[in-house]
Amino acid sequence: MESISREQTQTSIRLSDYDYDLPKELIAQHPLENRDDARLLILHKDTGDIEHRKFSDITDYLLPNDLLILNNTRVLPARIFGRKSSGALVELLFVEDLGENQWKALVKSNAKLRAYDEIHIDHHAVAATLQKRHDDGSWSIGFNDKSNIKEILHRIGEPPLPPYIKRQHSDVHTPIDRERYQTVFAQKEGAIAAPTAGLHFSNTTLEKVRNLGVELGFVTLHVGLGTFLPVKVEDIREHGMHKEYYECLEETYRKITSAKSLNRRIIATGSTSCRVLETIACDNKTPHTTGWTNLFIYPPYQFKNVDVLITNFHLPKTTLLILVSAFSGRENILRAYEAAKDKGYRFFSYGDCMMIV
Repeated sequence: MESISREQTQTSIRLSDYDYDLPKELIAQHPLENRDDARLLILHKDTGDIEHRKFSDITDYLLPNDLLILNNTRVLPARIFGRKSSGALVELLFVEDLGENQWKALVKSNAKLRAYDEIHIDHHAVAATLQKRHDDGSWSIGFNDKSNIKEILHRIGEPPLPPYIKRQHSDVHTPIDRERYQTVFAQKEGAIAAPTAGLHFSNTTLEKVRNLGVELGFVTLHVGLGTFLPVKVEDIREHGMHKEYYECLEETYRKITSAKSLNRRIIATGSTSCRVLETIACDNKTPHTTGWTNLFIYPPYQFKNVDVLITNFHLPKTTLLILVSAFSGRENILRAYEAAKDKGYRFFSYGDCMMIV
C-alpha cells in the first residue's frame, strides 16, 4: 500500500489547478480483451493511501448490503458521414432529437460550413440542411422528408468515440467498438458517450457482486454535451453545464432511501450515476426522480447520497476531474494520477479504473 498524505489547503476555484501532463502513449486506444482485466487503483480519501489491484478484485472492497448504482443508458451509434453538394466530406454527431424531423448535431468538415448548406447522407438517399449554429458550436439540422434518423443511425452509424481515440472512417475496429463502447447492462438508448466506469463490469463480475450480497440499483443519465464540453473559464464557478436527461425510477429511489435510513453505503458507478444521485438529493422534500439536470459538482461540494465512487481517469481541466476532486480532494486526486502514470495505467474511456473509498 502506498501513502499520499492529504494536505488541507484552501479549495481552489481556478481551472488551471485541475491540470496535469499525460504522455500520449498512456491514452488507451482499444479495450482490453476482457472487461474486468482493467487495473483498479484504490484511493482511500481520508488517509490518501492507494493500492493497485485488478478490477476483478473489486469485491474485496464491497460489503454485504452495499447499494451499487449503475447507469443503464445505451449509446446511440450517432456518428455518420455525409457529403456537401461540392463533394466535401462531412462528419456529423447527432446529439439531440429536437422533434419535427430536426436534430441537434456537431458537424465537422474541412470545407467551410454555412447555414442552408445541404448535406447528403446514406449514399445520397437522405438530404439534410444546416439551419442554425448554436453558441456551443452545434448545429440545428433539418430533414426535408420523413426519414427515420434513428433507423439510419442504427444501419450506418458508428460509435461516437471521443476524439482522443483515433479511428478512420469504417475502421476495422468499429465492430469491436460497437460491443465494447457499451456496458453489459445498457438498456435505455439515448447517450452520445458511454458511462465509462461501467464498461469494466462483466457479467461474471456482476454475478460475484450479487453473490456477495450487494444490492444493485439502476439509474439513467443520457450522456450528452454537458458531460464532455470543455471548461473555458478560469473561475470554475462561472462554468455553465448543459442539461442532460436523467431517470431514477421508483424502485431504485426506494432502494436509495432505504440504504440512507439504514446507514448502508451507496456506491456510484461513474460521474453520471453520481450526478443523478446528487440531483435527486438536492431537495429532500420533493425530489424529482425524472427530468433534466445541469448539476455541476465542484469543491467544496458536500455529497449527500454518494459514499463511494467508481470512476475512470479523466482528462485535465474537465468537469469530470473537478467532480472527483470534490469527492476526495484535489491534492489526493492529482497525486493518485501521478502514481497511476508511474505504474503505466491506461487513461480515459477505454482505460483503467479508480475506486475512491
